[in-house]
Amino acid sequence: MMEQLAEMMVFAKVVEMKSFSAAANALNTSKSLISKQVSSLESTLGVRLLNRTTRSMSLTEIGSAYYQHCFRIAHEIEAARATASQLQTAPRGILKLSAPVVFAALHLAGAIDAFLKKFPDVEIELDTSDRIVDIVDEGYDLAIRITNNPGQTTVSRKILDLHWATCASPEYLKRYGIPESPHDLLQHNCLVNQNLPHGKGWSFTVDGKDIAMPVKGNCKVNSTEVMHQLALAGVGVGVFPTYIVGTNIQQGRLNRVLCDYTASPGFGLYATYMPNRYMQTKVRSFIDHLIAYFGIEPSWDHDVILPCTASVPAKKNRAAAVPA
Repeated sequence: MMEQLAEMMVFAKVVEMKSFSAAANALNTSKSLISKQVSSLESTLGVRLLNRTTRSMSLTEIGSAYYQHCFRIAHEIEAARATASQLQTAPRGILKLSAPVVFAALHLAGAIDAFLKKFPDVEIELDTSDRIVDIVDEGYDLAIRITNNPGQTTVSRKILDLHWATCASPEYLKRYGIPESPHDLLQHNCLVNQNLPHGKGWSFTVDGKDIAMPVKGNCKVNSTEVMHQLALAGVGVGVFPTYIVGTNIQQGRLNRVLCDYTASPGFGLYATYMPNRYMQTKVRSFIDHLIAYFGIEPSWDHDVILPCTASVPAKKNRAAAVPA
């Protein structure tokens, strides 16, 4: 079938150029090979397509009808080739991606809006989910992931490093005091996120050394956003990615504590996709856009990832926040 298709394209070119020699030049091949391919096509079909003499060439009645089909097929093939080429040079088409729920709601929506304004021929299909989607089996072009292990079966490109902050509301700190070292957390009500690998034990880095601090409290949840709301309500101390709490720290609704002890889950924001020699332009353009949009220091980290001076005085004679 493929050989016959090639012969059909040669036949269409001969008719278009009205000459075996001209068709051979256009296809960068020999006149004898062109003639052989047309004869092979006629033999396969069992009909004569061209009347040929040493001086002239003309279509038979069957050849004329057959050429109309060959002409359409040739132009469809050329249109398909042009489309593929165009898709590689300008972002267009449907971009199906997955992203974590909270990050998508807080920050990805704005990035998508800016991308669509820049590339109006792209259509976004976004699935917000905290599960790890199977890019191949589920038909995704791209997955945005928050992880410390991008995986080995896919290609991952880091968009940015994520920072974490230990914080609590000003009201909570006024009532229970400010922890000055990770060990002081033993006297505080700590909000435990059961979905995170550090779970009940929080990890801190100081002077290049990791400190693992077991924590406890009267509220354990499996949602970072719910834990965020509990911190705002003054329930306890929590460790959060700054993309969630950065704005509230900037506005004074939450205060950072333990600033000299960097919370160190070690996560980054990654764009994950399947390895492909011919990476689609829409995928590459979207990843490039995210990196440029968020920058080295995204807006939520402005004036947040700095040595902090607490506005609430730390007093030693405070009641312990941990329930008896």
